[in-house]
Amino acid sequence: MPQNDTHSHQNGEATVTTSSSSQHPVLTLQLQAMTSTTTSTSTDPLPFSSDAGALRAINKRFEGLLTVRTKAMKGKGAWYWAHLEPILVPHPDTGLPKSVKLKCSLCDSLFSSSNPSRTASEHFKRGTCSNFTSSLRPPSPLPISSITPAPRKRPSPATSPPSYQNHSLPILHSSHFQISHANTAHSHNHHHHHQHLMLSGGKDDLCALAMFEDSVKKLKSPKTSPGPALSKDQVNSALDLLFDWFYENSVSLSMIEHRKFQAFLSQVGLPNKLGREISGERLDARFVEAKAESEARIRDAMFFQLASDGWKCGDWFNLDFCCGGDCGGVGGGESLVKFVVNLPNGSSVFQKAVFNGGVENSKYAEEVIWEMVTEVTGSVVQRCVGIVADKFKAKALRNLEVQHHWMVNTACQLQGLTSLIKDFNCELPLFRVVIENCLKVANFIDNELHLRSVFLKYRMQEMDCGGLIRVPSPKCDPLKNFGVAFPTLEDTLSCARVIQRVVMEDGFKVMCMEDPLAREVAGMVQNEGFWNELEAVYSLVRLVKGMVQDVETERPLIGRCLSLWEELRSKVKEWCGKYNIVEGHAEKIVEKRFRKNYHPAWAAAFILDPLYLVKDASGKYLPPYKCLTREQEKDVDKLLTRLASREEAHVVLMELMKWRSEGLDPLYAQAVQMKQKDPVTGKMKVANPLSSRLVWETCLSEFKSLGKIAVRLIFLHATSSGFKSNSSFTRKVSANKHSRVTLERAQKIIYIAAHAKLERRDFSNGEEKDAELFVMSNSEDDMLEVYADAPLV
Repeated sequence: MPQNDTHSHQNGEATVTTSSSSQHPVLTLQLQAMTSTTTSTSTDPLPFSSDAGALRAINKRFEGLLTVRTKAMKGKGAWYWAHLEPILVPHPDTGLPKSVKLKCSLCDSLFSSSNPSRTASEHFKRGTCSNFTSSLRPPSPLPISSITPAPRKRPSPATSPPSYQNHSLPILHSSHFQISHANTAHSHNHHHHHQHLMLSGGKDDLCALAMFEDSVKKLKSPKTSPGPALSKDQVNSALDLLFDWFYENSVSLSMIEHRKFQAFLSQVGLPNKLGREISGERLDARFVEAKAESEARIRDAMFFQLASDGWKCGDWFNLDFCCGGDCGGVGGGESLVKFVVNLPNGSSVFQKAVFNGGVENSKYAEEVIWEMVTEVTGSVVQRCVGIVADKFKAKALRNLEVQHHWMVNTACQLQGLTSLIKDFNCELPLFRVVIENCLKVANFIDNELHLRSVFLKYRMQEMDCGGLIRVPSPKCDPLKNFGVAFPTLEDTLSCARVIQRVVMEDGFKVMCMEDPLAREVAGMVQNEGFWNELEAVYSLVRLVKGMVQDVETERPLIGRCLSLWEELRSKVKEWCGKYNIVEGHAEKIVEKRFRKNYHPAWAAAFILDPLYLVKDASGKYLPPYKCLTREQEKDVDKLLTRLASREEAHVVLMELMKWRSEGLDPLYAQAVQMKQKDPVTGKMKVANPLSSRLVWETCLSEFKSLGKIAVRLIFLHATSSGFKSNSSFTRKVSANKHSRVTLERAQKIIYIAAHAKLERRDFSNGEEKDAELFVMSNSEDDMLEVYADAPLV
């Protein structure tokens, strides 16, 4: 086993000598500050206790560290676990484990297991482990500080001048001022020389000296050799993939000029002068290719739906959104409006993205939307059978529908559901009471110095995280904008135990004797009703937000809308019963929002889609008319009459009556409604989503007039969001949109990125994926903290 011996010197520095039976002795010299830091990290073993709880805690920590190391060895953790191994240190008397240590596999040194990341940083990155540094770093020239000054007299001709290349043993790691030697005697001589080296600026001169020595190393070391030579085909293939990565992820094109990236290109044998190429010919060629693919797919379709997303300024469920912000757009109230073409085969094709210039006029939106319709269809505008948008349902969409009778224009259901929370906030008194109470508690704790420090202490103990309760900016009105008040409610509920401990403090009790506001806060916190009401509001918001996320994931068709809102009514009713809320008021708010979003096409698609047929007592699969109200039945007749030509209107109604009485053959109905488990979400999903339309075009050919309308109705999407763009990229484009060339290039990049995302059905954006990666990277640290902070008594 290797042993570590520490020797003190006159100047307060320490020399650690590590000896091993299989290696030569290695001497490592460190500065006093670095030694003290390492000592504090690697000492202080865990106290020994014969108590069974202490042994369990030690074993638990040991097993946790082993689990983390095993994951890391498989490529799912930090790099340093390849060199650190957790071990149990036994007590010399009893032989039972007394502590957990980390053992360096390179030099066999032992360290405390309390903070593996810090241990790795100090032991490996700062050069304390000579075996680690010598295996990674090439031999360096002799540092200037280690050169013995030559005598003033001229050397004799027989004496050769000293050469830096001949002194390969001493190595100075200038970043941490550590010198390693492979020869013990030479190390002591060099150590004493460095000890007596006097610099006019004192110890602070060591930093400057190290930087100077780094410069000498760079001048003496050869330049990086270029990577292996590639063939022309290999270079073109690699550049195609590289440029696709830039375009499809909306990466800033200027990144290709970064010196580190250019060094990488040189290392792998690619040309590094690509600035003109990436924004010139390659971009044009890639855009033309994507555009041609999209136009070909649109031409092949007999009809389509146009989806318009981005008119609604800001994402309400982004809880960082504030009334003083940029509305979640690209700055100054401006937003990027995206147009996507939904095809009958279930795929979507990107068409165009335009900046709305901050204009929110419905007439302007109507003109832009119709211009996009004519751009896609040309002269045959009847191919566009509907529009779905996230705004202007009451005016722009309705006007276009009135002017063009074959159209079905609906509002986005994501916006309808998120708007429901605003309705609750404005019309349900419970929301106002809870917001006011939470703000009162949060502001009182945040603004009192003593309470603030006590809260932070208890929150660190209870939740292992710091920070005060988030409160809205004074510029925002939380009673009108629930988005800025929600973080306060969320923090108050999550810190319930912490807040209750704060009000039980003696200092707070003294404060209550003098301050009536403190007494009021204490009364609320200690009242169970306050927490029940807070939990009720929070659970209702989470309920609606959960449905929004489901809709965003499933991207339902309009035939699903009626059952979706019915499901919401049922959940709200259950919520009222659970928290003793009067049902009538909440149900009226839901019904009011439902009527604002309702379109007769919901009922018509629900009746005509074979997916929703119901088996009756005779075994027939019939349309679910029992689920419709009287008004909705009339809406179905009116809508079908409007969508049909004058000559076919009465025929459509006759065929509808036949469909209502006969329905679909049970075999085909069962095939349409067959479901299978989704491997991603784990939920049951329709096995053949296109079968509803295909049945009408093949098996139900006798319904000629009704069938033409049915296939145009049941494929319509209920949401307008096709994909999420990179907000940072669009902000940069918006800042430079006055340049025609810049805007044209940006439009091409946006088109290529959107085309690629829709092709692989990727509806997320880079910011969301970054957040997921950060959560994944923090999971290992969280696990380590659980084991490292486990009590030992």
